[in-house]
Amino acid sequence: MARKQEKQLVESQPRVVATVPAAIHPRVFQHTVDQADIAISITDVHGNILYVNPAFARVTGYAVDEAAGHNESMLSNKTTPAEVYKALWQHISRGESWSGRLVNRRKDGSKYLAELNISPVVDAGGEIVNYLGMHRDITAMHRLECEVKNQKALIESVVDAAPMVIAVLDVDDRVLLDNQEYKKLQADLGMAEPAPMLMTAIRAGLETEAVNGRRNSGYAFLDREVRLDQPGGKPPRWFSCSGSRVREDDSGADAFFQGGGRDYLLLVAKEITGLRAEQEKGRVAALQVVMAEEDRVSALRESLSAATFRLEGPLNMMASVVGMLARRTGEGDPMAVALADAIASGEQALAELRAMIPAETREPSGAINVNELLRDVLDLTTTRMLAAGIRVSWKPQAMLPTLQGHPNKLRGLFKALIENAIEAMSARGWRERDLVVITRAQLGGIEILVEDSGPGIPPAQQLKVFEPFYTTKRDGAAQRGHLGTGLSAAQQAAADHGGTIEIDPARTAGCRVRVLLPVKRRS
Repeated sequence: MARKQEKQLVESQPRVVATVPAAIHPRVFQHTVDQADIAISITDVHGNILYVNPAFARVTGYAVDEAAGHNESMLSNKTTPAEVYKALWQHISRGESWSGRLVNRRKDGSKYLAELNISPVVDAGGEIVNYLGMHRDITAMHRLECEVKNQKALIESVVDAAPMVIAVLDVDDRVLLDNQEYKKLQADLGMAEPAPMLMTAIRAGLETEAVNGRRNSGYAFLDREVRLDQPGGKPPRWFSCSGSRVREDDSGADAFFQGGGRDYLLLVAKEITGLRAEQEKGRVAALQVVMAEEDRVSALRESLSAATFRLEGPLNMMASVVGMLARRTGEGDPMAVALADAIASGEQALAELRAMIPAETREPSGAINVNELLRDVLDLTTTRMLAAGIRVSWKPQAMLPTLQGHPNKLRGLFKALIENAIEAMSARGWRERDLVVITRAQLGGIEILVEDSGPGIPPAQQLKVFEPFYTTKRDGAAQRGHLGTGLSAAQQAAADHGGTIEIDPARTAGCRVRVLLPVKRRS
């Protein structure tokens, strides 16, 4: 039964009948070779020509009957190295095909570059009886290849000699090509690839413009200024960056009709540090005047606020006494009346004093580079730190995300921290005088650390120093701590920007203050 089912299964399958192509008449082969557009020649085992086709005549200039009987060497221009011919004969003598390029000479003496392929023809016994040669004139193609190569070398020379940073980036900001200035920048900054960092800063600026309603040009940008802050006290560097799209066509076979390709970015960064450094000198000088005036107004505001704060206490106490006397002796008590008059006068004076307190300057919000603000404060306090013999270690992250905020408020925050650190380390007899300022990006924010080698702050005072009008310098306690009256304002400035400020309780030597500012504040 199984064999019967197997037989039925086999019979049910479609039959495949092998077909043998009909023999092609030798004349068809002859016509095919004669009409081929590539030069074809057949020689004996010594290279003597037995047959050439018309295309051979068109390429070499030798007529079909002129070439027959001559050796293939008649085409040699005698400039092809002997090693090439030696390798050629070694291959074909072993029955192997050979492909290569030879410099040939036509009948009229003109030279051309031939791309040649030689295949041995063997008989039934495997003996080589003939050689089949096919070649074509590739002089024009070789010339084009050389022009492209020369053009590439010329462009590379120009790019390398250009006095600006040039790099080609793919869509993932990977650097594919660069020049010597880019390599110098890598060495100067001590990083593998500065280009992605530059692009991050540029995109941040473009995103800010988009949020503010300005046109965002994506990858196409022009003269975008980028600042790089260097550690170790080195001055910042500025670059004017421009970028343009570069389209590379897909060279794959599938793209011949369908098209396609890849986009790249040509990044050009011109260093403008010299120009910006001169501008910064003027800006810092003007900023020093503004900050000095701001300090004067702030000190006046703080003094008047402290005065009103201190006067309110006695007035409140007198008001309590008046109320107590009125309950005991009646409202007509002469002392109660006198005290009430004194209180009224005091409240009038207090109101006038409050009116004299300068209002806080309303500062517009804008994009902020935290490194720039800290550098401003360090520049403004340089003279004071030099006089105190303080060593400064400036450790900024080269590129920080920008945040929206009020520049002068944050400058005031940083200035309060740094000046309090200076004051702490300036205590008489104190030898360790090191100030460390660190910036680094955190997830969604920026961290600023201000560390000093001063006496530090006792744990019991680390929360009190944030109270308004609290100071560690009263009662001769200046040696025990240093973050006094300015820290409450600094804390308020941090809170106004959605951030926090705290003293590191784990710090056993000196003081470390940590400020954390979010890049995007919660609404």
